[in-house]
Amino acid sequence: MTRDRHHHHHVYVVELSDAAWNEPSFRKSNPDYRHRKPLVYVGMTGLDPDLRFDRHKAGIQANRFVQAYGLRLLPGLYEVYNPMPYDAARDMEVELAIHLRETGFGVWQA
Repeated sequence: MTRDRHHHHHVYVVELSDAAWNEPSFRKSNPDYRHRKPLVYVGMTGLDPDLRFDRHKAGIQANRFVQAYGLRLLPGLYEVYNPMPYDAARDMEVELAIHLRETGFGVWQA
């Protein structure tokens, strides 16, 4: 079996507009947010991240923050990790969200 068949999952990061900060649930999840840092959504997918972002924006299995506030993918924050097996992507999604939150980002991770 080839590497591609086992390593086709991805983590991805979507930049959110500043308006996401107006959502009480977003603010509550980010008590240590450093203003002027990006607001982001961190996810994982078995699809290409560009396709997954388009699906969010189209309302297909969409996270409400990405659908309403998603601006663009931030590949500089995730490309180095991709692709990977499902279990690794599931774990990396959480680890990446924690790391970004610890560095002051406002993070939503479902």
